Amino acid sequence: MRVGVDARHLGAGRGVAVYLEGMLGALRDVELSLLVPGRGPLAPAARALADRPGVRVVRTRLGSRAVFGAAALTGMPAMTELLGDAVDVVWLPAPAPVAVGAAPYVLTVHDLSFARRPQDFTPYERLWHRLARPAGLARRAAHVVTDTAAVRDEVRAAWGVERVTVVAPGVRRPPEGVAPAAGAYVLFVGALEPRKDPVAVARAAAAAGVPAWFAGTGRLAGDVAAAGGRLLGRAEDAALAALLAGALALVLPSRLEGFGFPPLEAALCGTPSIVSDLPVLRETLGDGGALFVAPGDDAALAGAIRRLRADDALRAALAARARARAEQLTWERAARALRAVLEEAAR
Repeated sequence: MRVGVDARHLGAGRGVAVYLEGMLGALRDVELSLLVPGRGPLAPAARALADRPGVRVVRTRLGSRAVFGAAALTGMPAMTELLGDAVDVVWLPAPAPVAVGAAPYVLTVHDLSFARRPQDFTPYERLWHRLARPAGLARRAAHVVTDTAAVRDEVRAAWGVERVTVVAPGVRRPPEGVAPAAGAYVLFVGALEPRKDPVAVARAAAAAGVPAWFAGTGRLAGDVAAAGGRLLGRAEDAALAALLAGALALVLPSRLEGFGFPPLEAALCGTPSIVSDLPVLRETLGDGGALFVAPGDDAALAGAIRRLRADDALRAALAARARARAEQLTWERAARALRAVLEEAAR
């Protein structure tokens, strides 16, 4: 089977990039044609994939915005044309402005944040979502994939799409032999953006008398710093594992999530989490896999931080329950399930 992939997100460093890199790294026994627009240097993840047998990386003279923006508006150039029509099926790892062409395609939808909370996005991002036309993209797809059953149900209700399969992603394993970072702190990992509500972490941690560290970047960085948070920038691999292992807790007070990698990655490092009480996070972590607080309740968030700081046994129990969930989530299992969906679509 020959699979064309919209690989523009490789190396972007955020959730879709983690998902794409993990899935492509484990997707075997297929021929992959990765469309990476532009002529700039390839990200390390793309270079590593390009060196693998059966993988080719297709570049374009123009960059991603020009290529995909024109395709979304005019239908040209189609992905199948750029890839030389040498594919049986196309995989879109997230909704995006694109023209696929003649081949059937599978679309992954991670969440409906662009529809449910458009105010959280910049004017450019809202325009980008309008150009993507995600509802129409999903309806035309041979199949839609979601990370969780909660998002599957949202997609079916919102867009009337029935061909939806849940394929839970894998979770990155921490490098071996990493020493925990020193200090008694709570940690936020992810984009410093409104729907993640990172400023709430800084406020709640200050109320609880615990430092709050932030591994991520985004337009709310100044607000986080003003509320007392310590900005670390984006951390990868060993540095991130050290931060996760040393934290009192990982805190994720999101208003909306599609899956939630950080709490599961924290669990693999032996660290519990405090998260928003969202159906998605109940599904991924289990009812006893974290302390759940209502989104937007700073007092409850501060109380949860104080509770974990004072109770090592609770910290260990929460982390163990979440770890049992995370250990089942491998990229190999996820890639096998995605491959089955791609094969069905190709037929």
